[in-house]
Amino acid sequence: MSKLTVTFAASDYEHTRDLTRGDIQAEGIDLRYLNLSIEETFFRFIKFREWDVSEMSFGKYIALKSQDDDTITGIPVFPSRVFRQSSLFVLPGSDIKDASDLRGKRIGIPEWAQTASIYTRGWLVHQVGIPLQEIEWVQGGVNGAGRKEKVKLNIPEGVSYTPRQDKSLTDMLFDGEIDCIMSAHPPTPVEEGEDTIVRLYPNYREVEEQYYKETGIFPIMHVIAMRGDFFRENPWVATNLYRAFEEAKNRALFRATEITATRMPFAWCYEAADRAKALFGDDFFPYGIEKNRTTLEAFLQYGFEQGVCQRKLTPEELFPEQIVKVLTEFHV
Repeated sequence: MSKLTVTFAASDYEHTRDLTRGDIQAEGIDLRYLNLSIEETFFRFIKFREWDVSEMSFGKYIALKSQDDDTITGIPVFPSRVFRQSSLFVLPGSDIKDASDLRGKRIGIPEWAQTASIYTRGWLVHQVGIPLQEIEWVQGGVNGAGRKEKVKLNIPEGVSYTPRQDKSLTDMLFDGEIDCIMSAHPPTPVEEGEDTIVRLYPNYREVEEQYYKETGIFPIMHVIAMRGDFFRENPWVATNLYRAFEEAKNRALFRATEITATRMPFAWCYEAADRAKALFGDDFFPYGIEKNRTTLEAFLQYGFEQGVCQRKLTPEELFPEQIVKVLTEFHV
């Protein structure tokens, strides 16, 4: 019996590589992997649905699912997870010393529906205690002008939201037009090691670990999504791919903790993995629904409150019924 050819586009990850290079085979599938940048992958799949399976922004995904868009459906595989208290940037000498100082300030964001921004705004509202209406939000490209939103929004009443396509957020920060940048992608000066723009929290790991201990939220940035028509023609692919992604991830976690040889190119990588295990548990990068329920429910709440989602979703609504049942019945 011939295998089904499946095109899959994503960035290159250590925890997917055993699958993408063919060391692991998803049953019944001949996977054709396209190694593209995150930005190109997202744009081409969201805009044109160019391949069968794709890495996708989780924020854009929940926005489309809340609109009952049947052209995509996902599996609970989350290739990128990043805490975002590290994504706040200010000028040196700013009077903003803590997130609580952002009340009444102007914050620049690349997109309202950017996954990182959704989580960070949720943290500001629910943990810091600043309503969305008490900040002025300015949308634009971080390091280049012209960036626009990619999904339909329903900005909450009373929220000040101003799109700016004429100027980058970095230039606006330097010129005093905004007080802070909130972005997954840092401003260029930060990337280049300059001190003309700095993180609000230089000790961000300490802040982010404390946030996890208090909330149980381990932010999910990206999800694996399929074209809706492809899934409807081949519904069995969802579970088979999920199993393969899970196996590839488990192999990567083993390599990260191996002490006989360093499988990651930095000293004490196994110590970093052990530290993650102590915080998150043995499966310190979990896929699936149940292990991620706290994070999923929080993100869906934030998405609805912020007008990214047109209605309130449950975690089970994000994924096909059969994979939800398989995960529940067989504890996959």
